[in-house]
Amino acid sequence: MGVLDKKSSNPMFKEAVLKRLETIDSGTMSVNGTITKTIWLLLITVITGACSWQFMLSMGAALYPVLFVSLIAGAILFYYTIKNPNNAHITAPVYAVIEGLFVGVVTALFGAMFEGIVVNAIILTFATLGVMLFLYTTKIIKVTEKFKAIMAMAIGSIAILYLATWILGFFGVILPFMHDSSPLGIGINIAIIVIAALSFLLDFDMIDKNIQAKAPKKMEWIGSMALLATIVWLYIEFLRLLSRLQD
Repeated sequence: MGVLDKKSSNPMFKEAVLKRLETIDSGTMSVNGTITKTIWLLLITVITGACSWQFMLSMGAALYPVLFVSLIAGAILFYYTIKNPNNAHITAPVYAVIEGLFVGVVTALFGAMFEGIVVNAIILTFATLGVMLFLYTTKIIKVTEKFKAIMAMAIGSIAILYLATWILGFFGVILPFMHDSSPLGIGINIAIIVIAALSFLLDFDMIDKNIQAKAPKKMEWIGSMALLATIVWLYIEFLRLLSRLQD
């Protein structure tokens, strides 16, 4: 198997991941297989999220420790899968359960404050997914090396912003634009939504290239796991934006 893309901004598709798979996996990655696994992971996430949403409503302040633990656990499992892709068929469903727990907590928090916000966020998330798939398949937006480099910088900047906000929060320092409904806060929120939406193009492109290169079948789990992460990210950002607009 050749080198697929050393410069990918999506860590799920690094060449090292493929090398760990190619000698022990059987079968090759396919569109139908990736779609099926993505649907399964989404179902697990939705079911877990719905259950945790109803359960979390009665937990009060305990919501925040659960939110923190699920966020960290999801990140750890995500990167564990990168290092151990042969276990993706096990870690991907577990990751979906953790993401469902995380989504359930966030949904409970926003849903309790703003009526109708959850349904609207779900509709916007999957509508955006459909639009980005259309833009990718019609080549209206092409995933070039320059596009990947720009996206890598944008995603990295957002990650640093999230991390800085989180760390400063421990010391009682609040960045107003990350929480308030000011024009700046809404503008940053929209910018993050745009980057999250464009991240789908990276996912589609790398899945497509791996299929063309006849990557091992277990890459279907990794591809679907990456798509799930982007969907959850976008959903959370839509919740934040809609809450600001209603505030």
